[in-house]
Amino acid sequence: MKTMKPSFFICVTSCAICLAAAMIAAGCTGSGNSLKPLKMSKDQQTLTSPDGNLVMTFGMSAEGTPVYSLKFNGRPVIDNSKLGLEIRHEGAIPTYDIFENHKERLKPSSLSKDFTVTAVTRDSSDTSWEPVWGEEKSIRCNYRELCVTLSQKAPYVSPKEAQSQNLADSDTKKSSTSGKHDSSAVSQQITGSEANGEGNDNATRSIVIRFRLFNDGLGFRYEFPKQQNLSYFVLEGEDTEFRMSEDLTTWWIAGDYDSNEYRYETTPLSEIEKDYATFDRSGNSCTYPMPVPGVQTPVMMKAPDGGLYVNIHEAALRDYSSMQLEVHGTTFKAHLVPDLLGNRGYLQTPAVSPWRTVIVCNNAPSVLESRLILNLNEPCALATTDWIKPQKFIGVWWEMFLPGFGTWAYSSDPNVKLDATDFSSLPPTGRHAANTANVKKYIDFAAANGIHGILVEGWDIGWEDWANMWKDNVFDFTTPYPDFDFNGLRDYAKSKGVQLVMHNETSSSTANYERRLDRAYKLMEDNNYSVVKSGYVGAIIPRGEHHYGQEMVRHYLYCVQRAADFHVCIDAHEAVRPTGLQRTYPNLLAEESGRGTEFESFSPTGNPPEHTTIMPFTRFMGGPMDYTPGIFQTQLNYYGDHSSKCRVHTTLVKQLALYVVLYSPLQMVADLPENYMRFPDAFQFIKDVPTDWDLTKVLEAEPGDYITTARKQKGVDAWFIGGITDENAREASLSLADIGLTPGKTYTATIYADADNADWDKNPQAYKITTQQVTSSTALSIKEAPGGGFAIEIR
Repeated sequence: MKTMKPSFFICVTSCAICLAAAMIAAGCTGSGNSLKPLKMSKDQQTLTSPDGNLVMTFGMSAEGTPVYSLKFNGRPVIDNSKLGLEIRHEGAIPTYDIFENHKERLKPSSLSKDFTVTAVTRDSSDTSWEPVWGEEKSIRCNYRELCVTLSQKAPYVSPKEAQSQNLADSDTKKSSTSGKHDSSAVSQQITGSEANGEGNDNATRSIVIRFRLFNDGLGFRYEFPKQQNLSYFVLEGEDTEFRMSEDLTTWWIAGDYDSNEYRYETTPLSEIEKDYATFDRSGNSCTYPMPVPGVQTPVMMKAPDGGLYVNIHEAALRDYSSMQLEVHGTTFKAHLVPDLLGNRGYLQTPAVSPWRTVIVCNNAPSVLESRLILNLNEPCALATTDWIKPQKFIGVWWEMFLPGFGTWAYSSDPNVKLDATDFSSLPPTGRHAANTANVKKYIDFAAANGIHGILVEGWDIGWEDWANMWKDNVFDFTTPYPDFDFNGLRDYAKSKGVQLVMHNETSSSTANYERRLDRAYKLMEDNNYSVVKSGYVGAIIPRGEHHYGQEMVRHYLYCVQRAADFHVCIDAHEAVRPTGLQRTYPNLLAEESGRGTEFESFSPTGNPPEHTTIMPFTRFMGGPMDYTPGIFQTQLNYYGDHSSKCRVHTTLVKQLALYVVLYSPLQMVADLPENYMRFPDAFQFIKDVPTDWDLTKVLEAEPGDYITTARKQKGVDAWFIGGITDENAREASLSLADIGLTPGKTYTATIYADADNADWDKNPQAYKITTQQVTSSTALSIKEAPGGGFAIEIR
């Protein structure tokens, strides 16, 4: 882990300069916590975790605001923090113009004050369930629940109730000026009655806050029952707070509505607010910084004394904008991603928010072993799952990032149209990578090495002008380029016992993708494509939407649900980060949604050695990532561009370890086949390592420093261990008694380790492979080079 620093690389973009100016104007550059302290004055309820270590207290402030706090082993974690939401508009929306030019017609209200507690219920559960695939064969779900119903006076009485009230009061309500009946006055009286809550003093509305406290953390969500006085409403935002009790060391990326593909910074929580404007956002095709200082979730924190580890995220994000976090000193406040109109959610009761999650542990390995986020998601919704297969895949991909290799586009024509261009008449560049002969080489290599899938990017027409044009009909997802023999390659792969992995880059034209979605999935179903890698590079169409807003959250989930109807699995890139929905829809095998290997080829800074020691504590908390490990040729000037300083910031052996440390049921074997043939003994580990597990144990870990993870292969008495470190060399000490080897049984351990002179920068390909007999009582000591690691196979 790099030493924490008070300032960061300056992103030389106009958005960063404007953001800094806006923050100064808004007074958002201080590090103090200006929020007023909250007090619980009534209706206190206490909820204790099953093991008694965590205690959540709920209560109401004097203003009728719901408040909660959290302690771990008596140590304050979250001080009294506000709960609730703000409504921008209720009821009918005659025109979107009311949100821009006629705001006086909006009907706003608050769901964060003037509440009374009208019901409290408690429950508990201790069950186990088996995921279709995952890091464990069985997952325990053990929690205690507190459910609080809150009611307040309805500010806008429903038309039906208002009419009933007016009829009942018709004899007593008279005009105070003329005594004449005026239909317009009656109409205005009803409108005014709705606007100020008058007309029925007994009309109320309710929300529910449901808390679940596990041994490793807290989950809570808002629930909106179907009711007469709360039906359709537009969210202004949430008032949800996390007032951290201490100034914790924090691993974070800056808030952004369209990209999370950033390097992580490590600072005290209190310094984020002043450092936000200079966060480095370079290298991304589409960014939209939060207009106030904030971070994206999952966000990882640690107390300086090492006795407290906290992770904040969300679970079960389905029909709601994703949550980012404003930073105010040492307080986080929920910040929902808006749309072009500034609205942050359109809800109809009954409805629920995603769960807000707070994982709390006294050591780092326990954070990585937490299944709280999965446990807050619904059980599997699919009728059958036998068609879902975890797997490894190779592909026509990495070569497009290398100097002098292939491209996605078939021709160099800068202006093509799907319905007008005759692609067969275009002169080819000769560099199109997704050609039949090249793809056959990948198929042959995959078949010879037990790799099930072969991804082919750039197979379909439209790549000539696909990027950054905000173009609607950019791809049709069914028509191959002239040099790609679709049927022939399908049959060739089948004859070799492997299958192609489909690629659907949308260029973020989701409107176009949804129009063509069924045809694309039907093509996959009919031609033995069981997995599709989708992509969302660039600005979203419908224009004005953001990658992480409610509309796109709906889109991503719709694609997963519709794909299941065709028995297709999803690997979504540039999508919203995962929140555990793979439990409900296990055909969602993986997402990118983070800074993966491709960034190593974009600039010399790439992904620093500490990057993959942070990612499991942040990006991976919500679900698997298609990180694309396995790069053996880490120095990219090897390919002829000797001026290139781009490189993969690891040793070769660390690339092996990533297959164990960075969990995904869909793992890419990302390098070129010829590089694996240069190192066949090291490649053996990639051939052997599985993608589905019976048991996972994190043996040692510290965010930003090192991780060592052991996993038992599903259905087989074999273990795989991966260890990685940051830029610092270290020595890992392992006791095999901690991983569950069968007592009294002798195993053979094959150890892939950095050579004594290995170094990610100076000598990345130096490694050694040894074997030895081990038992459950064996202790191992393995040196890790700077930016290095180790990988062990035990059978």
